[in-house]
Amino acid sequence: MPTIAEPAEAPWEAGLHSARAMAGPGLALIAVAVAAVLAYYYHPPTHAALEQLTEFRQRGGFAFSGVTFMLFGGVLPFLILRLTPATAAKHPWPQLAFFALFWAWKGVEIDLLYRLQAVVFGAENTWPVVLKKMLADQLVYNPLYAAPYGVLLYAWKDAGFRWATPLADLRAGRWYARRILPVMFAVWGVWIPTVCCVYALPLALQLPLASVMNCLWAVLFSQMTLRQNRRG
Repeated sequence: MPTIAEPAEAPWEAGLHSARAMAGPGLALIAVAVAAVLAYYYHPPTHAALEQLTEFRQRGGFAFSGVTFMLFGGVLPFLILRLTPATAAKHPWPQLAFFALFWAWKGVEIDLLYRLQAVVFGAENTWPVVLKKMLADQLVYNPLYAAPYGVLLYAWKDAGFRWATPLADLRAGRWYARRILPVMFAVWGVWIPTVCCVYALPLALQLPLASVMNCLWAVLFSQMTLRQNRRG
């Protein structure tokens, strides 16, 4: 029996719904990011531990980036979704490969983004530098690149790894307004403060913090796009 899509929402209505749904988990994610930054600068044992992580991260290079994001952004979120009764049926085991590969690439991609921004804006952790990086991240990288291809690939995953449904939706018109703008409401609400915390750390620690933050975000993003893809 074919799946019947739920009625479509206006982009702003869907965006506000996403933002409200993300409020509690998003605040928790932001609190963890703030705590990590404060602990690094004001808690000597944490500072010493993270300095050791810095050395390991620098030796690991892009392999560290890919593996870390694959675990925290892909494997762990998939297991959470798979082992939670309410979401298990929508996340069969074959999707594990998608989660792992998608987020492994995201780790390399975000590593490249952070390195490029350090070249363009500088590696200092001053507020002017942090602000420039946040604006480039949230007003250029995310809305013009990361969100569109992420939403499209998740739609492909939710369609059973068949391109017909997401491509038909793409050709239906106003795709960006219908699919990307609602996501960006949630992205901005969570990630504007979170990436400020990320960019407040030294370059070598930015990706490890972002990977931990992505563990919760990947779960929320999967649920948000799944809800979108059930609607017209």
